[in-house]
Parts: sequence; C-alpha cells; structure tokens
Amino acid sequence: MLPRVLLCGEIEYVQDELKKMFHGIAEIVHLVSESRSHFLSSFGPGGLYEGTVALYRRNSCSEAIGKFDAPLIHALADTSMVRWIAQSGGGYDEIDVQVCKERGILVSNTPGANEDATATATLYLMLSCLRHFSMAERSLRSGTWKIPYNAAQTHDVTGRTLGILGLGGIGLRFAHLAHAFPMRTIYFSRRKAESVPDWCEYVASVEELCRQADILSLHVPLNQATTGMIGEKEIRILKRGSVLLNTSRGRIVDQEAMIRALGDGHLSSVGLDVYPDEPRVDPRLLTFPQCTLLPHIGGESAEAWRTRELQALGNLKAFVLGGVGEDIVPELKTAIGSSTTLLNPSQQQA
Repeated sequence: MLPRVLLCGEIEYVQDELKKMFHGIAEIVHLVSESRSHFLSSFGPGGLYEGTVALYRRNSCSEAIGKFDAPLIHALADTSMVRWIAQSGGGYDEIDVQVCKERGILVSNTPGANEDATATATLYLMLSCLRHFSMAERSLRSGTWKIPYNAAQTHDVTGRTLGILGLGGIGLRFAHLAHAFPMRTIYFSRRKAESVPDWCEYVASVEELCRQADILSLHVPLNQATTGMIGEKEIRILKRGSVLLNTSRGRIVDQEAMIRALGDGHLSSVGLDVYPDEPRVDPRLLTFPQCTLLPHIGGESAEAWRTRELQALGNLKAFVLGGVGEDIVPELKTAIGSSTTLLNPSQQQA
C-alpha cells in the first residue's frame, strides 16, 4: 500500500505535474470533510484518510476544518500517521508550529514563491496612497469625475524616504522596485542584512526607522514577537502625514491606533492588503477614501500560484521519498535529527 498525501485545498495550476510527481510513490487523496470532527475521525482504520503521512495545506481549508491550532495538531498526532504539513504560501501563522514541534510534525512553507507578486502589490499601494489613485478611479466609475479627489492632498514619490521593516525576500524585492524612483531607502531587521545594495541603509531600531520614514512598509512574519509591533508609540513617532503600508499580516499593526491616526490626520493614508480578522474588514476603514484597501490578493498571480503549488508539492515529494523535505520553517529546523518521525514514509507503512 502506497503512503497517502492529503490535499487540504485544491491544486489549481499544476494538476498534470501533480499526477506525474507522485505516480508510483504516493496516493493522492482530497479533503472532503466539512467539519473538524469529521476530518479528525477519518484517519483511523477504514477512514477516508487512513494511511496519510503528509498534508498539503492552503489557508482556504480553514473554512471547513478551522486553523491548524493546538487542539487540531494534538488530535492529528494522536489519531494519524501525519508527520509533514506542506503549507502553500510563505505565511504559516495559521499553523501552531510550536505544538507541531512538540508532537514531531514538521512544517514547510514556500519562501520566495510570491515575492514578486507581493512586492509589486506593495509598490501599487505606495503609489496609490501618495497620489490617491484608488479614490480617483472610484470617482470616475461613480460618475463624479475627480470628486472628492483633491490634487492638493496628493504627493510625488520623488525625495521621499521609504522605510522597510523586514528586509527578507519580499522586502528586498520591494526595495529594488521602489529604487526605480528617486527615493531614499532605509530598513530595519533583527539582523543587518548581508549582500544588500549600498543605497539600502540600515537603521538600528524600529523607532529610528519610524522617525525617518515618510512611508513605512511592513514585511515581517506574524509571530508572538511581531504581533502589535507597530502600535500607538511607533505610529506617533512617524512624521505627521506619513503613509503606512501592510502586505504582511494584519495583526502586526494595532488597528485601533492606526484608525485613530487616520482620524486625526497623523497618517495621511494607509495601503492595506491584510487585516486582523479576515475576511472581516473594520467598517471604519471604509470611511477614509484616500486609503487603498485590497482583499489579501497581494501575493496572488497566476505565476505566483503555480510556483507555490510546485514548491509545496516538491517539499511533500522529498518527504515521501526520503523522510525529509525542503523549506522547513525556521522554528522547526532544530527538530531535525532528534525527531523520530523522519523515517521514510514507506517504512511507516510496513
């Protein structure tokens, strides 16, 4: 009996490649559960997911079975042979990786797969917030022709200082795109990045980044350390009239502090692709027409989706064949070598 790989979310762009990749080495099964209880009860003898050793996961599966939180991970470890979760996408905050580590389940993601898509979305948000392009388009579509657009409240990019919080793959790609404009670029990361262009200046703290930036763009993962990282203090350190961009995760920003700053004009605009409680968007944000709001599509393009699907499936194939896949998330890399779960899955089936 071949080991099974469960797709918790459909493959949309590489269906032919999926068949070829796992032919003769694993059986692909699809998520049909409409509840968490059905999902967890289906790994036992005779269950729909019996023999599953690894999961492919998209965030969309949360609609049926919920996030991969501590209760789900514990139950999964207790009732199944699953020892690998391949997240499709760079963000993996919907998976409790610490509990995965405790229970011997490794998690991979797809770093780099949507760097270009997310960076170009961030560039759009920056330009739209400074020039109020989103507001102007809405005026045309509604037949009001520029009203309430007011050119006196818009600004050119030239001469502005762009502050990037987190110079990882997406942050650096955005920096390169923005460098096409005559802007100064500064950044802060936990560690000074290596091999960055001379024009990308490192500053020593988040506070200093906020103090100098005209535009603050956020590119850090969501975890305990970054939740609420940009709060009342940091927002008020920004210059009056600054722009805040967030294509990372909504809970990195204190939303109440951000809305207050929009209300009193300390922030001139915000460009958001992410929100704390998606898909819900705080209705107060909709009252600021100068802001540009996207429904978390920054990392989505046909090219990005194809790349992330292939990368996630490649991680699964490597695990099935050799017991260890690629792109293990940083929090779990130390688990390799001490984990008893890194047996070849075919051995687990014996």
